[in-house]
Amino acid sequence: MIKDEKTIEIKKNDASREVFSKSVKAGKRTYFFDVKRNRKNDLYLTVTESKKRFIGEGTIVFEKHKIFLYEEDFDNFKDALLEILDCVDELTEKESLCSFEIAENRRKEHTQKDFL
Repeated sequence: MIKDEKTIEIKKNDASREVFSKSVKAGKRTYFFDVKRNRKNDLYLTVTESKKRFIGEGTIVFEKHKIFLYEEDFDNFKDALLEILDCVDELTEKESLCSFEIAENRRKEHTQKDFL
């Protein structure tokens, strides 16, 4: 099969529009972060969640969900994401302290019972 030069050029241009790509594996899911340029040379980000599913006997399919984030929204998205991550860190730290305090109180209760 012979491909015409125009088809080859379009595919070459599509590949050159990708600026940066990063993937993160998380259990059965993989997240892809891709920075690309559109035809006007503007940057945008795609975040794709790909989840492996098994259908029937030995048939594997990948379920994908994608969001697009455009350059004019980068700063707001970044600010919101950083704020959320700070909140998660704070909550995790508080939960760790609470768990530590609960464990410490249980240890003290058991220690006191042992002496009675």
